[in-house]
Amino acid sequence: METKTERATASTGTRTNLYDEYAWRGMVYHATPELPEVLACEKVTAYIGFDPTARSLHVGSLLPIMALARLQRFGHTPIAVVGGGTGLIGDPSGKSQERPLLTRAQVAENLEGIRNQLAHFLDFDAVSNPARIVNNLDWLGALSLVDFLRDVGKYFTVNYMLAKESVKRRIASEDGISYTEFTYMLLQAYDYYVLHERYGCTLQMGGSDQWGNILAGTDLIRRVAGAKAHGLVFPLVTTAGGTKFGKTEAGTVWLDPELTSPYRFYQFWLNTDDQDVVTYLKYFTWLPPEEVDALATLVETAPERREAQRTLAREVTRTVHGETALARAERASAVLFGGELGDLSLDELRDIFEDVPSAELPRAAFEGEGLGVVDLFAESGLASSKGEARRLVRSGGAYVNNVRVPDEQHRVTLEAAVEGQALVLRKGRKHYQLVWLR
Repeated sequence: METKTERATASTGTRTNLYDEYAWRGMVYHATPELPEVLACEKVTAYIGFDPTARSLHVGSLLPIMALARLQRFGHTPIAVVGGGTGLIGDPSGKSQERPLLTRAQVAENLEGIRNQLAHFLDFDAVSNPARIVNNLDWLGALSLVDFLRDVGKYFTVNYMLAKESVKRRIASEDGISYTEFTYMLLQAYDYYVLHERYGCTLQMGGSDQWGNILAGTDLIRRVAGAKAHGLVFPLVTTAGGTKFGKTEAGTVWLDPELTSPYRFYQFWLNTDDQDVVTYLKYFTWLPPEEVDALATLVETAPERREAQRTLAREVTRTVHGETALARAERASAVLFGGELGDLSLDELRDIFEDVPSAELPRAAFEGEGLGVVDLFAESGLASSKGEARRLVRSGGAYVNNVRVPDEQHRVTLEAAVEGQALVLRKGRKHYQLVWLR
């Protein structure tokens, strides 16, 4: 059987330079000057930090996660730093106001969920460059204030810190910035220094709002260790419509299937705007340039097919949730277009028909010989009268669980209900009604 590493190596194709890979995928917003040459000639150890503000990462975290995974596939060594220490403080970067401080118990719970999710993307058993997950509370928790001020604080002037964009923006805001968050830059710089000393880490990556913090870390390594370190930041992911990426009317799109079901996750990507889909194919999938270019052509020549969106939804759902969840998500999506319900669960049915009108009918009516289909459509409200229901059945436009009703005498029993609790009625091609049996 093919190993993770073998599959990974195959997916990189002929591109042997990680920086070129990042650049082609549009992932380079800014980088230190020497980095392209370093990545072309050396194997490096690099890290990205993940803030444990929730028990799950969300789709906004996928770009840095994929960056670490791509780095490993090109032979470099990735470190995922889960901020158990800095998560107790809060990062002011990109924030208009200070976030509520989490308790140690909350951070510990969130850490466990994030560790499990990162393990899905990174290979911790690779022979030459195994990935590593570390918690910065391991060193920050043991650091005294006096030691921190003496060993780190003395290398940074207040002028230097005030010049950083994230700090300037917060100072100009109505709420200002607390001393707690003001020190975050130094804590992150110290993280980089510790990782450099312990693991030989010479590259930190992150979102473009992290540029100032990353440079603070390279400065600290230069001053204390006399060594060269590098930084690279990605563009902040946006949508063509100007909305925040990863946000929907229903809220945040999470990687945890208990918070965002695989069906909803699949639908999120399927609904990507034509203006965004090629960018997202580059960011979030392993597809090579020739396949992305072919899909980009279809976006221009046959946008109604939405082949790029379907490919994006399939690839990302498979990567995050696996083949089985992808198959169920695709089958659930097909239900809205007349596909069979098959073995879909009640929870999946709720997901699919969340925005569809519903009605309640007494469970007893379906016992024994069941309820006549004409009565069912009329009493559920999908047909305005028994007469309309009869005409609907005669014309072949009445469906129960996406199966055409054969005749007016057809009866529906409890056996037809999903988990004995729900029926899906359809009138014509698109008009659905969910019936709950109470």
